[in-house]
Amino acid sequence: MKRPAVIALLVLCLLPTVQAQQGLVVSRPQETVVQDDTFLLDLEIDYGFSDTVLEALDNGVPLTLVVTAQVRRKGAWIWVENLADLRRIYLIRYQPLSEIYQVASLPDGERRSFVSRSAAIAALGEIRDLPLVKLDRLEADEEYLVRVKVELDIEALPLPLRPTAYLSRDWKLSSDWSEWPLEP
Repeated sequence: MKRPAVIALLVLCLLPTVQAQQGLVVSRPQETVVQDDTFLLDLEIDYGFSDTVLEALDNGVPLTLVVTAQVRRKGAWIWVENLADLRRIYLIRYQPLSEIYQVASLPDGERRSFVSRSAAIAALGEIRDLPLVKLDRLEADEEYLVRVKVELDIEALPLPLRPTAYLSRDWKLSSDWSEWPLEP
């Protein structure tokens, strides 16, 4: 009798850990290159959407994701202005009539279409040539950090869905700040 109770208790303790693994994760950059006197960043983002969010997507609710990138001097105080502060907005939506998923980059309007949700989410997570900062803004003898965060924009959801999204943990998807050095 005691053994099943212990197993059930262990399963219940591990359940929050499994749920915590859902979320958005920014991987270390694949490559940072200089082109036309500007640092460009390539990123991989793992979108661990909750089942609730995926169900909404499959029912035609568009999801807006905001990628924020910053360049700061290493060790700078919090009130010191960033050398670069960039926001990029990406959209993923399912179009039930044509049965395709569409991924769009809203600043430049680039759109790509996919027949499967997994392919669309994978493409959404591949960010290429994100312009960070002009080379002339950096000093050669200083150390800099690149910080990146991604979050689901609840304010961009359809109005009837927002109250539920504000109150549900399934909709509060945001990564932690990921940091790595940037060498001029």
